[in-house]
Amino acid sequence: MVSVTRPLVDSLAHAADPDRWLTGLISGLPPEGASLVERAFHTAREHYGEDKLPPVGERLFTHAVAAAAIVADMELLADAIAATLLFAMPDYRGDYVDWLKKHFTPTVAELVQGVSRMRRITLLASQDREETPEARAQQAETMRKMLLAMVADIRIVLIKLAWRTQTMHFLSRVPQESERRRIAQETMDLFAPLANRLGVWQVKWELEDLAFRYLQPDSYKKIARLLDERRVERIDYIERVLNDLRRELAHAHIEADVTGRPKHIYSIWKKMRKKNLDFSELYDIRAVRVLVHSLKDCYTVLGLVHSMWHPIPGEFDDYVSNPKPNDYKSLHTAVVGPEDKVLEVQIRTFEMHEHAEYGVAAHWRYKEGGQGDSQYEAKIAWLRQLLEWREEVSDRTALSSEFQTALFSDTIYVLTPAGKVISLPQGSTPLDFAYSLHTDLGHRCRGAKIDGQIVPLSTPLQNGQRIEILAAKEGGPSLDWLHDGWVKTHRAISKIRQWIRQQNVDVAIEAGRQVFEKEIQRLSVQPNLEQLSEKLNFHKIEDVYAALGHGELTLKALAQAIHSIHPPPPAPDLDPNSLIRASRGSFDSQGVLIEGVNNLMTVLAKCCKPAPPDAVVGFVTRGRGISIHRTNCLTLKRLSANAPERLIHAAWGKQERSVFPIDIEVLARDRNGLLRDISDIFSREKLNVTAVNTQSRDLKASMRFTVEVRNVSELYRVLARITDVPGVQEARRL
Repeated sequence: MVSVTRPLVDSLAHAADPDRWLTGLISGLPPEGASLVERAFHTAREHYGEDKLPPVGERLFTHAVAAAAIVADMELLADAIAATLLFAMPDYRGDYVDWLKKHFTPTVAELVQGVSRMRRITLLASQDREETPEARAQQAETMRKMLLAMVADIRIVLIKLAWRTQTMHFLSRVPQESERRRIAQETMDLFAPLANRLGVWQVKWELEDLAFRYLQPDSYKKIARLLDERRVERIDYIERVLNDLRRELAHAHIEADVTGRPKHIYSIWKKMRKKNLDFSELYDIRAVRVLVHSLKDCYTVLGLVHSMWHPIPGEFDDYVSNPKPNDYKSLHTAVVGPEDKVLEVQIRTFEMHEHAEYGVAAHWRYKEGGQGDSQYEAKIAWLRQLLEWREEVSDRTALSSEFQTALFSDTIYVLTPAGKVISLPQGSTPLDFAYSLHTDLGHRCRGAKIDGQIVPLSTPLQNGQRIEILAAKEGGPSLDWLHDGWVKTHRAISKIRQWIRQQNVDVAIEAGRQVFEKEIQRLSVQPNLEQLSEKLNFHKIEDVYAALGHGELTLKALAQAIHSIHPPPPAPDLDPNSLIRASRGSFDSQGVLIEGVNNLMTVLAKCCKPAPPDAVVGFVTRGRGISIHRTNCLTLKRLSANAPERLIHAAWGKQERSVFPIDIEVLARDRNGLLRDISDIFSREKLNVTAVNTQSRDLKASMRFTVEVRNVSELYRVLARITDVPGVQEARRL
């Protein structure tokens, strides 16, 4: 386990001599590491000066050195000590990352950047004190998981814990009681459980006791009086007991690892309250643990302990013969130790101990209670083993890479505008976020902001981002959200499909028919509908339309079924020179005449969406036939600048195709009912709208529609009518 003795903090944190501070920090470090910490020490003192740390008011440099002393005791290497000293550099240099890489090391820069992100997130995140205790506990649990998921190096969390520990030691000097209680509650909810899970026991005990002191001052003082001895005295007593026990074990030729600890005030209070015990009924205020290699040695040590000190009747528990429900195994006994003080002794094998610390009987889950998450607990166990192994690695220079972790990359954690933490699967989008908050919000979602910036709804979310949903007052989801893969979570997908099923069946069939026609147009095929329906396991084509309309049939599955019936022909290897030399021409299925060429595949360019009677020109592509562009298309100008020989004359001819997609843009002053009024015009003009994208900011609305028209001339009449809608400033074709 990670242990912290805190000698540097106690002896140096408030010392008047800076040289003593520095000597303590670099003690035991190799020359290169000592040089790194020394440079960080002087840099921090130069930048911080006499500045105070808000909100507690402690001198920033003093706080940094005290926190660095805690990190030094954790043996987390020199770069972690240096990063702790330079914790506040983001407040002093805008280019701090590049600056730290240049003057220190990339690892120091990454650690400082990681801790800075943690600080920002803990400031943004909040808990609603009006919520139920269960809801607040769940929010704190999610927050803890987010902090672990955000860090690429586990030392970032430990540095943050060191800083918070020093904050708690200074907290008594904060004048406002409300501020002391707020910091103490955050420590109890968030940081102490993190220390517990990572096995940083000394930090965990200090955080809990110090937080308990401000949250329950009367109970704290009462238990402190009942203990009737200072913690230092209890530690000295435990050390004397350990030495006596080690001596007896050596005489008995039993190889063992013997450790001990005095129970801290908060854990005493918790046990008294949980088991409804009086202080006099507690027998584990002072505890010793003995680890041995074999089961036989366990019982031998038990006999030796009972021969050294008088056992207390009824206080022996054999969890080896009768394990706890979580398979925890150990021998527990209580004895009257030296000076007639009660002492608890736990005896187990190394294997039992490893199971208790890293297996399903893990101590942190036992202490916190609640429902377990086996995958998450396995990751925590790995982190704890990683931190323990650092004491056994001989090559300290190679240890830094071992702290790198991506164990929690399968889940992301983001924030609502109010600071609530939401967990989502990796790859989730703003739509998934909206549906996770409320189904109705997901249905009405029309846009999103990430950290204040408007982004597309298909944008993948990242850890620690703050998400704001822009929603219409009414409306429903779009089929495109499913077909374009804009939603990833099962909840969002099922809610969208459920909404679509509840709509009129005729509407779903018509929507699916439009999707179907667009897809076969894209694939340039006309499949046998009866054969296709059978291929997709539907009785008739209307069932296919309905499945598409409900989002139950994907475009990928439809395309695969069509290709299984009508395999796509091999793409022709087009030679532009041979096309120009050809002497005859014909109309293609798009109704476009290609000069000098017969029976060629053409496709209408999506960049400019040409439609009759636009002036058009062809561009010979590699393997996809001729793409037809408007003559003023900017994309065409860019393509032809590099390959002018690929341009080929084209013109509209007879129209086998009935409609063409056109993009239009409407700029207006935003108001209620604006989208409805514009949609009514499309409906009266019998124009089919295949896509809508709206954005609103500062009472200004920008709307883009894709509509299907027979020719461009009928579009101008529609644009004129849209311009007459109240609030519309401009309506134009893109």
